[in-house]
Amino acid sequence: MTREDTPTPPEEAHAWGLIALCRAGFERELAGELDAFARELGLNGYVRANEGTGFAVFEAVEAIDFADLAQYCDWHALVFARTLMPWFARVDDLPEGDRAGPVVEAARAAGQRFSTLAVEHPDSDAARPLSGFCRRVAAPLAKKLAARGAMRVSRKGLANLHVIFTDEKTAWLAASRADREAPWPMGIARLRMPREAASRSTLKLAEAILGMLTEEERTVAMRAGMRAVDLGAAPGGWSWQLAWRGLHVTAIDNGPMADSVMATSMVEHVRADGFTWRPKRAVDWLVCDMVEQPSRIASLMAEWIGTARARHAIFNLKLPMKRRLDAVAQCRSLIEKRLASVGPFELRIKHLYHDREEVTAYLTLRR
Repeated sequence: MTREDTPTPPEEAHAWGLIALCRAGFERELAGELDAFARELGLNGYVRANEGTGFAVFEAVEAIDFADLAQYCDWHALVFARTLMPWFARVDDLPEGDRAGPVVEAARAAGQRFSTLAVEHPDSDAARPLSGFCRRVAAPLAKKLAARGAMRVSRKGLANLHVIFTDEKTAWLAASRADREAPWPMGIARLRMPREAASRSTLKLAEAILGMLTEEERTVAMRAGMRAVDLGAAPGGWSWQLAWRGLHVTAIDNGPMADSVMATSMVEHVRADGFTWRPKRAVDWLVCDMVEQPSRIASLMAEWIGTARARHAIFNLKLPMKRRLDAVAQCRSLIEKRLASVGPFELRIKHLYHDREEVTAYLTLRR
């Protein structure tokens, strides 16, 4: 079923709401963010989200100009969203013999053309078996879209089409701007585990660096030769990641560091309490993956940045099983209060693919 009762004129591109993917089990948090985001944009409608499905949808009561909505749909905008896009059609009851046909017609009726196609599914137990189905559908769907003039691969600046199957008979059609979408398909960073790294936690920091920092920030702010501090470092997954990038690391932890980390010759291990230890001179980077109350970590990070002991910080906030959104809001407030008298700051918080019951944050003062 498409929105045939309210057809979109071919010369205009309309959206009917927002769709976002998330880690299964975090639909409630995503729904809360999505509802607040829509209200902030002045949209009228409601959010639909079911536990364990890996996605949430905001359905508007009236059509929205696609271009106006798309400019706000940056995947960084919501903490718990792996992707965030305007959707413009939902196709139900897809016939088994022709999955592509109805989807193509819905795409053609969207009032715009597309440069790329991504056939996706939520990352949930129920939807994960759709992976093979999506791969099989992708090629014939792309061929039909091109044949019907809905996709122009050679045209730059067009939106990217996302066809999200929630089951084999239901597809949501959404579109994204290339400068607003996640850098990985479905927002899932499938990174290779380095053999020399001390723990899989190294992938959390790698994903944060690649996904939360811009290319310019990585080039300018994280150069080889810079100095970093890793609080709660043992066994050294985050220290190894920084050392591999050429940073000199002071690893603070009373526990032992892995031999492979110390073998880099870029890491100095100091046995001390991460909450009380301070450097003799300022460093470029502070990272922290300590298991502690999120409010305590947020206050510690704000204190380091506010007193110029570090220029940039990446840290994890371990969230309680309940009231996750409230915990994130509390941490934002603590950081804002501490840095209010210091100057404007940049705070980005994301629930990364390699995160579980935590979120990862990047904090720096704006220059």
